[in-house]
Amino acid sequence: MDADNIPSVGQVNFGDLRRLKPIDADWGFRRGLPVDRYYIENFLAQNAADIKGRVLEFADNSYTLRFGGSKVTASEIMNYDKSPTATFVGDLARADHVPSGSFDGIILTQVLLFIYDIKSAVKTLHRILKPGGVVLATLPGITKICRDSDDHWRFTALSAKRLFEEEFAKENVKVESQGNVLAAAAFLYGMATEDLTPSELDDHDPDYEVIITVRAVK
Repeated sequence: MDADNIPSVGQVNFGDLRRLKPIDADWGFRRGLPVDRYYIENFLAQNAADIKGRVLEFADNSYTLRFGGSKVTASEIMNYDKSPTATFVGDLARADHVPSGSFDGIILTQVLLFIYDIKSAVKTLHRILKPGGVVLATLPGITKICRDSDDHWRFTALSAKRLFEEEFAKENVKVESQGNVLAAAAFLYGMATEDLTPSELDDHDPDYEVIITVRAVK
């Protein structure tokens, strides 16, 4: 709708969105690719050159394999709980068992919200990277609560910038936000990427941060 063609109060046509429950309570996974994953995967694709050598990812290594490919010489996984695929098990905020200077790259998508001691977690990320190593992180801005996990935090580009700049040199930290009011509303309603057009998804309004992306170099 044109910004100059605003409906009168009480005349907004909500259509399918006049509802008290989301269209899909599972973030849109049952409809296709969730809106936040569109931004996350675009961010990783744009920085795929950083995913190389020995790479650590959290929960699984699907993004490492997908975006790193043959550039990855060793793919490792850290998980909070024991699993058959985990190389390291434990809390990123208390990870003394992970050797310092170990990784060329770290992929950290939608993880920090589940860690209460986020400052210690970022300190660990810096410690376990090799000099010149890169962490590619995404953090949630506008999203629903994850009730089946210890969901502690939501972020802004400013809070993410300050958080990472406490450990990484300021000139080595790049923080951006992705989203707009339509993308944010669609995500909260559980709509999927397929429900929107590329132009609607790619129009970025800094006042509506669906996803925060961080590229930090040690």
